[in-house]
Amino acid sequence: MLLLLLVALGAAGALVLVRAVSPWWWFGAGLLLALSVLGVWDLAQRRHSLLRNYPLLGRLRFLMEALPPELRQYVVKRSYDGRPYGREVRSIVYARAKGVEAEEPFGTERDMYQDGYEFLQPSMLPVEVPREPPVVRVGGPDCTQPYDMALLNVSAMSFGALSSHAILALNRGAALGRFAQDTGEGGLSEYHLRGGGDLIWEIGTGYFGCRTPQGGFDAREFADKAALPEVKCVSLKLSQGAEAGTGAVLPGAKVNAEIARARDVPQGSTVISPPYHQVFSTPREMVRFLARMRELAGGKPTGFKLCVGSRRQFLAVCKAMLAEGVTPDFIVVDGSEGGSGAAPLEFADNLGMPLTEGLITVHNALVGAGLRGRMRIGASGKVALGADIVKRLAQGADYTNAARAMLFAVGCLQARRCHTNRCPVGVTTQDPRRVRALDVADKSERVHRYQRATVRSASRIMAAMGVRDPGELGPHQVFRRTDPTTVRSYAELYEWLAPGVLLQEPPDSWDMDWAAADPDSF
Repeated sequence: MLLLLLVALGAAGALVLVRAVSPWWWFGAGLLLALSVLGVWDLAQRRHSLLRNYPLLGRLRFLMEALPPELRQYVVKRSYDGRPYGREVRSIVYARAKGVEAEEPFGTERDMYQDGYEFLQPSMLPVEVPREPPVVRVGGPDCTQPYDMALLNVSAMSFGALSSHAILALNRGAALGRFAQDTGEGGLSEYHLRGGGDLIWEIGTGYFGCRTPQGGFDAREFADKAALPEVKCVSLKLSQGAEAGTGAVLPGAKVNAEIARARDVPQGSTVISPPYHQVFSTPREMVRFLARMRELAGGKPTGFKLCVGSRRQFLAVCKAMLAEGVTPDFIVVDGSEGGSGAAPLEFADNLGMPLTEGLITVHNALVGAGLRGRMRIGASGKVALGADIVKRLAQGADYTNAARAMLFAVGCLQARRCHTNRCPVGVTTQDPRRVRALDVADKSERVHRYQRATVRSASRIMAAMGVRDPGELGPHQVFRRTDPTTVRSYAELYEWLAPGVLLQEPPDSWDMDWAAADPDSF
């Protein structure tokens, strides 16, 4: 805004000089007037949030993006591409959000002979792509209000971490595409409820939105809000990938009156989620609490989310399910590669299992304990493209959630200013001036288009693999290069347990953890 003001003042000064000094000043005046008009256009347009917040100056970013890759590396810092995704994936997400086919001529530039390269197995007999996107019925035997989950949904992101406009755009996009939005642990806000999208209400250790004055769980408030028609599922958050084993932090500068009201906390105070839950301390108590949540929610699908750390501890939860006869309707596995704008770097880099190992561990444990058929598994962490969805389904998931890719769809530039309240595009800020730059109508359409195109891509890939239903996918269809001359399928790379084997004769590789797992102790 300051640059536009200076340019406008310069144009006015140049016009004065035209009259007072020389007509030659028309060259400068014309250029400055043109820039002023362009700046006003930047302020008025609704497509680019960056230009609305930074007229004229924001165009430098688009110039950098237009540079050839070999030149860009000398102009733009290497960290610009960010840890989450490289420019290639972001470009595809942006293109799909805009409704543009992201096609590249002359094939891939990926090194297919590099260790770790993965690919999917096409079929010599492909099948037709289904006209309607597949959905997954979520709801076990104790659920009375099952929900049909899309293959790709909005992962957990709270109001407070995200702006009101970002939350509303994601919610309206979910309504347009008939997929679900996870609220994150920050409570149910009016912006989650205003757009008409389906909600997965997440309850974290702070019990925001159903919290007593002392910070405990308020059963009556929970039941009242869980009964809302927009709430389709409720989820208990144990941990998330970027912050496994610790509580989240919302800086006090972001806690305005609306956020304080949604979270039942004081305005202006830094909000710290405890690292553990107050309402349970053992696996047995946890599954009982899940049963209570489902009862309070009127039988709606109830589950929990975690970033897997200890296999023994998860097996203890499985034993508690067996002992109590209680199972959740779904489990969301969040990989340690999952992101957060406020995660301590050492936590993000060093704690928790990556999604592949965590997902396979949970799937195997449930299969081995004879519980897999009673619940669905969601996968969250660095899911952005159709191939990501297919790989996660083949590794044991039933559906997927995406966070950062959805933020790309609403205009995130990975500026890494999430914790400063100075997000340049109005996504992760509570500054009213910056938030207003994010046009909800435009961004909700982008979210819808991105999700639709990505699920369509996953459906096309499955059809090319000869798969008619996602349930037909398996680890034998995903391959990884382990060295320059060796390629192995996931069926060979990992051990896959037979149904109920842990209850009969656990294999040697699982025997010690299964024996040590205690339903009365984490």
